[in-house]
Amino acid sequence: MHEELLARFDRYLSGERGASLHTRAAYTRDVRLLFELAGERDLATLGPLEIRAFVRQLASRNLSAYTIGRALSAWRTFFKLMTRDLAWAANPAASVRSPKKRQRLPKTMSTDSAAGLLDHLPEDDAISARDKAICELAYSSGLRVSELVSITLPELDLRSGLARVTGKGNKTRQVPIGSKAIEALQHWLTYRGLWASPDCATVFVSKLGKGLTTRAVQARLKTWEERLGLTEPLFPHKLRHSCATHLLQSSGDLRAVQELLGHQNLSTTQVYTHLDWQVLAKTYDSAHPRAKRKP
Repeated sequence: MHEELLARFDRYLSGERGASLHTRAAYTRDVRLLFELAGERDLATLGPLEIRAFVRQLASRNLSAYTIGRALSAWRTFFKLMTRDLAWAANPAASVRSPKKRQRLPKTMSTDSAAGLLDHLPEDDAISARDKAICELAYSSGLRVSELVSITLPELDLRSGLARVTGKGNKTRQVPIGSKAIEALQHWLTYRGLWASPDCATVFVSKLGKGLTTRAVQARLKTWEERLGLTEPLFPHKLRHSCATHLLQSSGDLRAVQELLGHQNLSTTQVYTHLDWQVLAKTYDSAHPRAKRKP
């Protein structure tokens, strides 16, 4: 019975919600956790009191507020589907509040650090040319790693400096590509044909001729982190976050950053205003004559 419910839930996530494989896997794990906590109880008869008890059990396992909040989100979505499709009485998780999370600010680089990194990445062979193009595009256009590995040649218009990107929920948006990223992409494309198999349309490919995976991109950036002797971790999302932060700092246009990143809700983008405030606070502390603390 549980497996049938999970199969229905996964079809819904994939078909109607257009969820990524990562989200589907996470939500499936969370609903399996719900089954475990419910035990022999009939899921259709659960109420808010039971869901709150489950949340307390998760907290007693020292799970983070973020993990518990995601589980609750999965449960709400699951019960909402079952009330719609199987006429279950109500959604018992709908009124249960998620635990408060500590706001995790995105990891970013300064503009000088980003420029230094990108300028020092070599491009004298196929692998380094590909990796530099990936980093330049991620920083230039604020792409998620999943968007980087899925972008195809027809979606890339280097002449006009635009790319068509498919993001979360299979939503498509158009993003600009900076001149440095265009140069890096053009250079990589001179090598791409040496590797790419005829049926592979993705921009970034491996030596095997197939499209790169997200893990492969993360591993390549880790390699460059070690090779260049960087003092802080380098990962794809850091380039995306840095792009958003630097654009917001220079333009102040939160809506434009929201559109670039493909955020559905403005509140998701507003986290970058906190980063901007951090920069302002540091500048104030170091520059204002009445802010300097006595040693």
